[in-house]
Amino acid sequence: MAKIKKGWFCTSCGSESSKWLGRCPSCGEWNTLQEEIITKDSGGGGARNMSFLPVQNPRPEPLSNINFTDEHRISLGNGELDRILGGGLVLGSMVLIGGEPGIGKSTLSLQIPLNSPGLKTLYVSGEESAKQIKLRAQRLGGVHDNCFVLCETLLENILTRANENQPQLIVIDSIQTVYSQNIESSPGSVSQVRESAAALLKYAKETNTPIILIGHITKDGMIAGPKILEHIVDVVLQFEGDTRHSYRILRSIKNRFGSTAELAIFEMVNTGLREVENPSEMLIPMHKENLSGIAVAAMLDGTRPFLIETQALVSTAAYGTPQRSATGFDVRRTNMLLAVLEKRAGFLLASKDVFLNMAGGLKVTDPACDMAVVCAILSSNFDVAISQRYCFAAEVGLSGEIRPVAQIERRIAEAEKLGFEKIFISSFGKPSTTSTAKTLKSPSIKVITVQDIPELVRNLFR
Repeated sequence: MAKIKKGWFCTSCGSESSKWLGRCPSCGEWNTLQEEIITKDSGGGGARNMSFLPVQNPRPEPLSNINFTDEHRISLGNGELDRILGGGLVLGSMVLIGGEPGIGKSTLSLQIPLNSPGLKTLYVSGEESAKQIKLRAQRLGGVHDNCFVLCETLLENILTRANENQPQLIVIDSIQTVYSQNIESSPGSVSQVRESAAALLKYAKETNTPIILIGHITKDGMIAGPKILEHIVDVVLQFEGDTRHSYRILRSIKNRFGSTAELAIFEMVNTGLREVENPSEMLIPMHKENLSGIAVAAMLDGTRPFLIETQALVSTAAYGTPQRSATGFDVRRTNMLLAVLEKRAGFLLASKDVFLNMAGGLKVTDPACDMAVVCAILSSNFDVAISQRYCFAAEVGLSGEIRPVAQIERRIAEAEKLGFEKIFISSFGKPSTTSTAKTLKSPSIKVITVQDIPELVRNLFR
């Protein structure tokens, strides 16, 4: 008879404890330990000891004797996805895609095999029926015979069918629904997620088959399950964006085969996720001239520059306490910039409501957007419009100085490509003439340098 043992597992880091503790001794999180039932067979099997998997007994060898060749990458038929993966999907790798409900995880996971008809794919779904998948595939505009659908949640059955079918790619939607019969805890628990991911990783490495996992996230925005799940996989991609807007950002959190400073931008349309090759054209102003409270920021997310519209509204407070609201921008940084305008530049904004919004529903963290935020707030406060052909790229310090930002040449080149006439930057970090000439196709954009907020105001609102 199998021996049943109870244990307490941390839902944040996956560490095990013999009793309940208010605080996890490994990661320090509070109230994260949950009780789970663990079954250990007398033979010491487990989900990792699958009899049908090939058994290997590797021996240690000197590092100098290991033959190295460039990793063969598989194109997924999606330029944005291939680029964020570093040029394609590496054989034997495991990719984890996370995101909140309705963001487009299942749509992207089904578009991958539909866009690669020459790639034999096993699509494993634990959340939808085969008919639902077929309906979504028809809506996405592609059905072919090389995509095999398996509606299964038992880990042992999934690996058996994969061993029989010999696919070139496996997609599992989602890892939280997969469970092993060797563990008595419920699907989605720390033990089940950890053991299922370990068994799938073993299969991927031994058969050289890439696997894409879809993962849920918690209310804090973290991928659900133990933290060890992110350590097991080779690549972690996370969807960002507001489900009420059409734009989605796929950000690389971890990548063993490429850069983590890459991101892919998609637009949710009726036929699925569409690649946005030039997001600047969609995020810059789409309205008539002479509207106050609008400024364009030349921002950089990862290694990709693009321009985004910053919108601000300043009005007299109707109640005693003025409101401060920011969508897509850190509200604490907004309050800091308002304090700088009040203290260092003499603008009386303490008694006014300030609302800030970044176009497209995107979340912005680049400090180069500070100058655009300040200009949008002042434009709304003065009710004076800023030309749509002006853009801004600089950080604002606590003393009111305009500070330089990194890779200013790439920001200038992006603004020049989209036909902007002027770009305002910091006078403390002027781009070199040689590098700017190499980056720009033609000197059609005028670079204006400012050193503090009063000088910026004189250039814009005099």
